[in-house]
Parts: sequence; C-alpha cells; structure tokens
Amino acid sequence: MANEPKLIIEVPRGGAVERQLSERPLESIASGAVIVEPGPTDAEGNLESPAAGQVVLSVPSPEALRREAAEVRRVIEGAGTGVEPLLVVVEAAEELRDDELAAVLDAADHAPRAVILRIVRNA
Repeated sequence: MANEPKLIIEVPRGGAVERQLSERPLESIASGAVIVEPGPTDAEGNLESPAAGQVVLSVPSPEALRREAAEVRRVIEGAGTGVEPLLVVVEAAEELRDDELAAVLDAADHAPRAVILRIVRNA
C-alpha cells in the first residue's frame, strides 16, 4: 500500500493553514504521504475536539515541532500499541512549513499506529 498516507493533518475549516496548504501544498502533501482534512470549528474558530485519539504531545506553534524533533519522535515511537490514533496538537498556526512537518512525518514512519497532527486555531 505505497499510496497510503503516513500522516493526517487536521486544520480548522476555512482557516489560514487550510488556505495555505490548498494554494501551496507542501511536498509531502503533493506526494500523497500526507493528507489534509479540514474539520468543523466552534464559534471562536477553534477546531472541534476529536472523537477519538490519544494526545502524545501538545506544542504552542509549529516551530516547536522543528525545535523538538527528538521529543516528537520519542513520544510517538513510545506510545505503545492500541487502536486510537496518536495526536500531536499544535495550539495555533498561521502557516505550516516543510521543515516543521518533517519531524512529525519522520516519527509517523516509525509509529505503532496512525498519527494525526491537529492544528487547533489560527495564530
């Protein structure tokens, strides 16, 4: 299943990151390794809570993913077995860059289960 995505990115529907990724898809999105799923938002524009998943890491912005690449990999690889997807939560972003996504994508390659990167709100 070479065409199966390695990572899902959930973003607020109609937000800045959704627009950025649809207008200028990152290389990993264009290749099919990553898919973007716009999700419903609450009255303040925040992505609604997930129905399922285990939060393994929460960071304030995408820049932290790049700075803490070793931690991203450690928590994803160490999550153990289970059926719920692993959630990496970014509290706020106005854009997402390849170098920020690389840490999560690399860790997802070695993940024991599905990995979802959730961007909760626009910065």
